[in-house]
Order: sequence, then structure tokens, then C-alpha cells
Amino acid sequence: MPKSSYTVPGLSDKEGAEVAELLQKALSRYNDLHLTLKHVHWNVVGPNFIGVHEMIDPQVELVRGYADEAAERIAALGASPKGTPGAIESDRTWDDYSVNRDTAQAHLAALNLVYNGVIEDTRKSIERLGEIDPVSEDMLIGHAAELEKFQWFVRAHLENAGGELVSAGASSEKAAASKAKKD
Repeated sequence: MPKSSYTVPGLSDKEGAEVAELLQKALSRYNDLHLTLKHVHWNVVGPNFIGVHEMIDPQVELVRGYADEAAERIAALGASPKGTPGAIESDRTWDDYSVNRDTAQAHLAALNLVYNGVIEDTRKSIERLGEIDPVSEDMLIGHAAELEKFQWFVRAHLENAGGELVSAGASSEKAAASKAKKD
């Protein structure tokens, strides 16, 4: 990652570079997530189409805002944020979203797994940032809270009266989508 000759006051150059790298991973996660959400928005069908279609757009805007915040913090740290498709690909530790045109339940079950991964990775970054940069840590804590709330919205569609998710136990997006359609 190209670096300026400065970072924020109170961090060493090494710490600033590490924080920027953690935030670059977040930037790529957020860029991937908002594109995935738009994909779902365009490909959801079925009886609950309009509710899910309209529920997704505010989340897209929120996640795009998170990407912007992460990128601006990277720049403030003296590094160069990368928002290109290649950056997403090189930072990706997950598979591309695997569900195309399908029902609301199928997409929501798959999205639940996407949010599991995004939130888990964000929490790992929060843990490390807590040791070196409370400003960036605080930013990601705010992001995580909203991401967890939206995942709750998703899960509310997938939960049965007994409190179990219809896609429980699925380990892939396609498997989650398939289980949700059988319920």
C-alpha cells in the first residue's frame, strides 16, 4: 500500500501502516457487501419481493457510507485506499456470492451467511485495533452495531415460531438458500 511520510499523531509509522491495512480489508469487505446487496436487490423474486427489495436499499447506502469512512481514515493515516475490483479480489477471504435470481427466503438465508462472515471479520479487526488505535476501533464498532442490527432484520424473516432459523446448519450460501426454500 503506497504510504505518505506521515500518519496520525500518536501512532508510529508501523502502527499507522497496520491500521491502514486492517481498514483496507474493511474497505474491501464493505465494497463487496454493498455490491452483493445490490445483486440481491435486483434478483429477489416471489411473494415477499417488494418488502425485501425495499429493505435492502437503505443498507446498501449505509454500507457504501462505511466504505467511504474507512477509505477516508486510510487516507488520514497517510496511506492510499484502494477501492477497485482488483482490491476486493486480492483482499477477499470469502467466495463470491453464489445465488442469482431466487426467492426472498433463499436470498435472505444466503445473506445471513454473508453477514456472519462480514461481522466476524469486523470483530477481529476491532479486537486488534483496540490495542493500537481507538479512533479506528470506535469507527468499526459503530459499523458492527449497524451490521448486526441489519442481520437481525434478515434473521427475523428466517426464524420460525420456535426461534430456529430455517437455514440452520447450512455452511454455504446455496445450501442456506435451498434449506430456506424447503421450509
